[in-house]
Amino acid sequence: MDSQKIKLKLEHISQSYIVGDKVFDAAVDVSFDVKDSEFLVILGPGRCGKTILLNMIAGIEKPVDGTIFLDGEEIKGSDERIGMVFQKRALMPWKTVMQNVEFGPKIKGIPKEERRKIAQKYIDLVGLQGFEKSYPGELSGGMKQRVSIARAYSNNPQILLMDEPFGALDAQTRYAMEEEVQRIWQAEKRTVLFVTNNIEEALYLADRIVLLSNCPAHVKAVYDINLPRPRNTIDPEFLRLRKEISDNTDLAL
Repeated sequence: MDSQKIKLKLEHISQSYIVGDKVFDAAVDVSFDVKDSEFLVILGPGRCGKTILLNMIAGIEKPVDGTIFLDGEEIKGSDERIGMVFQKRALMPWKTVMQNVEFGPKIKGIPKEERRKIAQKYIDLVGLQGFEKSYPGELSGGMKQRVSIARAYSNNPQILLMDEPFGALDAQTRYAMEEEVQRIWQAEKRTVLFVTNNIEEALYLADRIVLLSNCPAHVKAVYDINLPRPRNTIDPEFLRLRKEISDNTDLAL
C-alpha cells in the first residue's frame, strides 16, 4: 500500500455553520490522504462530522477553509469521478432495478444497449441477477442497498464514498453486506471511503482507519490495518486493535 500513489488529499479542511447568533464548528483542520485503490474507513462517534467530510469531498458542501485534491488537482465542487452511496437509499420507487442502475449512464447520453450492458454488469456483481424488473418496494433492505451500490458503480466513479450504508440494516444483513462490499471492492479495486461509527465494521473492512474526534472533528489517529482478508473477528490481533481503537474513541455527545 505504501507504494501506491495518492488519489485524494484533504489539506487543513474546516467547516463551520451559523446557528442562531453563534458560529458552530463542525470540523477543524482535518488533513489526510487516500491512496489509489485503498479501502479507507473514516471512524468516529455519532454526529462528529463524518458525513460533513464526505459531503465536502462529494461537492455537496464547500469547506470554509482548506483544499481537497483529486489526482493532484484541486476540486471545488461536484465531480463525476466521485460517486456516493447514502445511508438512506435514494432509489426511485417508480423505476425498476434495471432502470435505477442505468439512470446515471442514461443521463450521460450513453445509448440504451450500452448502458443496459453496464447496468447488467453491476446488477450481476452485487448479486441481484433475476431482479432486474423488480421495483424497490418489492426488495428487502439489504437488496435495496445492493441496488444503490450497483447504481453508484454504473457511473464509473474513480472514488466511491459510502456514508454509513449499513446503519439501518439488522445485524445479520449488515454482516452479509460487509462481506459483499468487500468482495465487490476486491473485484473492482476502486478507491473507497467508508464512514461508520462501528469499530468492528471498520476493522473488518479497512486498509486504514482515520479516527475522528468528537465534534468539532479533527483527526485523532490513523491506523494501518495489516490483517489478512477475510478478517477473523476473534483473531487476537483483531481484538487487540479493537480495544486500542475503542480506548482512543471519544464518547458520542
